[in-house]
Amino acid sequence: MKLETLNEMEIIRTLIALALLLLGAYLFGKLFEKMKAPKVVGEIIGGMLFGGSCLYHFFPAAIEQIFMAYSSEGKVLNIFYQLGLIFLMFSSGFNTKLELDRKNGKAIMLVFVGATILPMLAAIPFVNLFQPYYMETGGNEVSFFLVFLIGVAITSIPVISKIFFDMGIMNTKFSNTVLTVSTFQDLCLWILLNAATRIASTGQVKWTDMLLVVLFTLGMFVIAKLITEKINKRTIRMKSTDFFTISFVFLLATAGLLYILGINIMYSAFLVGYIIKSFSGADEETDKRIQTISDFSFSFFIPIYFALVGIQLNVIHNFSWLRFVLFFILAFSLEAIGTVIMLLFSDFNKRTIANFAVTMNARGGPGIVLATVAYSYQIINLEFFTVLILTTMLSSLIAGYWLRMQQIKDSDIFMNLTKKKGEE
Repeated sequence: MKLETLNEMEIIRTLIALALLLLGAYLFGKLFEKMKAPKVVGEIIGGMLFGGSCLYHFFPAAIEQIFMAYSSEGKVLNIFYQLGLIFLMFSSGFNTKLELDRKNGKAIMLVFVGATILPMLAAIPFVNLFQPYYMETGGNEVSFFLVFLIGVAITSIPVISKIFFDMGIMNTKFSNTVLTVSTFQDLCLWILLNAATRIASTGQVKWTDMLLVVLFTLGMFVIAKLITEKINKRTIRMKSTDFFTISFVFLLATAGLLYILGINIMYSAFLVGYIIKSFSGADEETDKRIQTISDFSFSFFIPIYFALVGIQLNVIHNFSWLRFVLFFILAFSLEAIGTVIMLLFSDFNKRTIANFAVTMNARGGPGIVLATVAYSYQIINLEFFTVLILTTMLSSLIAGYWLRMQQIKDSDIFMNLTKKKGEE
């Protein structure tokens, strides 16, 4: 058996393209970290530098010689794009914790309903307003409907975690509430996105089939949680190289097998990460090995993924800034208002309620995954893909700067969450 391969010049062009994407993501990611802004925003802008919004617009021939040097280069780069998505979701699954604090149960429920259910319900009347401009030929009304609602309500665990860590407020009641709600929220929304991609790929809207997909994906997560509880009681030891190899085989094989059953790659990687998390719970050495995988992924595959997201954005041609502003205001407002409404039934003070309302709007990585998956399944067009990415970037920046500004005003604001006596 003989496999086809790229010629030497094609390989060199591909390596140069990857090097430039990685360099752009690294430099702008570092710049945004210096600015106390989410690194992911900088990595996307690093990719935009080479796309239709910047260099490609002014020097198309030169950029084509790098990123479109041969007919299949886009497909080759897409492999790194998909690997970045797989490892991003794998890391998200690995860092997912579904531990419900009973003492904080009421607050978690109120924030979840306010930041997830209410904004999704409130967004329903606006779907038809945007659908003619944003739906792609591969989508249908139901799949677009689901993606639109998810886009309004999604929140980022990695971005929020990084902000909390940098501010030194991790493990406070405020941060624990936000991260727990975000975990349950993202789990529900990943299930809905999997249903949307299933509908788009089959080209049919069968409500029984959709219900089965939702139940199956939820059941897979329940099974994964039961497995982790069993494995956590045991200590499994193996060599580092064996662990890495088995983890990669499990990750890639599971993604392939579950795809046959209608589960997309994104959700499969998330599940595998959650299952392998069980090993680290039983063995500190395994936890370090998983961290090694994450470190490598976040230094190579994931920055390239975000840069490739950025290079596709085009805010110059076939893009309406007015529609973007309208969608951003709608999404940000509905999630903020929903959160405020539900937290009026809590004992949180007004400043804390405002902090929850802004923080739950940080869409980060999950918002980007939503856009890229929906775009790859042709549920949404390039304009809505760009709108979702820009909404993710802007909302994450607002949340980060807002929280830091509140901390400067009052260093104890994330510790003193409840109303004082006599305060209404």
